[in-house]
Amino acid sequence: MRCSFALMICVCAFHGALLADTYAVLPLFNLSKDKNLDWIGESVSETAGEALGGAGLVALSRDNRIEVYRRLSIRPYILLTRASVIKIGESLDAEYVVFGQFQVTPANDLPSKSRGTLQLAARVLDLKRMKEGPEFREFGAIEDLASLQSHLAWQLLRFLIPDKTPTESDFRSQHRGVRVDALESYVRGLVAVNPDEKHRWYIQATRLDARYSQPWFHLGRLDWRKKEYAPAAEWFRKVPPGDAHYREATFFLGLCRYHTGDYAGAQSAFQTVAGMVPLSEVYNNLGAAESRRDLPSALENFRKALEGDASDPAYRFNVGYSLWRHGNFSDAAEHFRAVLDRDPADEAASMLLDRCARQSGPRPSDTRTEGLERLKTNYEESQYWQLKAVLQPEKP
Repeated sequence: MRCSFALMICVCAFHGALLADTYAVLPLFNLSKDKNLDWIGESVSETAGEALGGAGLVALSRDNRIEVYRRLSIRPYILLTRASVIKIGESLDAEYVVFGQFQVTPANDLPSKSRGTLQLAARVLDLKRMKEGPEFREFGAIEDLASLQSHLAWQLLRFLIPDKTPTESDFRSQHRGVRVDALESYVRGLVAVNPDEKHRWYIQATRLDARYSQPWFHLGRLDWRKKEYAPAAEWFRKVPPGDAHYREATFFLGLCRYHTGDYAGAQSAFQTVAGMVPLSEVYNNLGAAESRRDLPSALENFRKALEGDASDPAYRFNVGYSLWRHGNFSDAAEHFRAVLDRDPADEAASMLLDRCARQSGPRPSDTRTEGLERLKTNYEESQYWQLKAVLQPEKP
């Protein structure tokens, strides 16, 4: 039975329940003198965070961490004291914080093609018990960064969720090696501020390693923000199922296809995501794509979205709109009134409420009432898993 997302929130509030454990992965501090290598610490943080999220843990986003650093006036990549780690973790409402440092030793033999040797070290701080876990270390050539940080991420998982961690071979099969220069380009794209600069770094990463999927998602997002839906769809389509961004990429793929008029393709994308995570925004957009195709299943999916969040006016409008299109004027009017209670200036809801009162349904070539389905562009998967972990814990 599908659990209502809104119901999960209400139960948490009623019982005063705490949300599921959250994890913050901070960039490793650069002990080397070369600040141009700071990207390595960011790369390890990104890899570990994606590994935790992929294992079902609630890993806080890089954006969350950047905002907290800004509020606390903490400069990125500085060596953090234990007190600073605790303060950052508490500000992020995290129960566990991963932190550490790395050291790069330049290659002494000039003919060598290696950029030097790399030592990674990370710890987990349990803020609930104020207890530090063991230190996890990795050592090898900089060129092997992808392998080193993946093994470090696997060690962290094995420490945090030993009963649910895949074998190392299975984990590595999902986290294949990536060229170090492609990794560097990708991370420099992440930390860049200017969108054009981001695009340039991401493109370079894909050219250096044509199978590297992480940049594809971010390239899609850049094109999406510019409303360049066709090229964005191509990037999102390339993101494979094993990628940490696969479900979100497929969600935005559906939106891009919808905006380019490919409603069947949009329906297929949203159905794929709905089969994995029952998010209201996914059901809503699935209903919108089906509505554009005049499929009767649209109303059912609009209702699923509304069940997940009965306070959302877009979901309520779409249910009313679908009912109106099917000639159910009385029930449709109730939903339009609810929308107008939230926003009396909603012209579409007001027009359709008037049409309901006159029992006037869709008319051919009436462009004012065509294509009024309302989409959702937010994707809140992490909140869903967080609440589900609290209210539906797995049985031992």
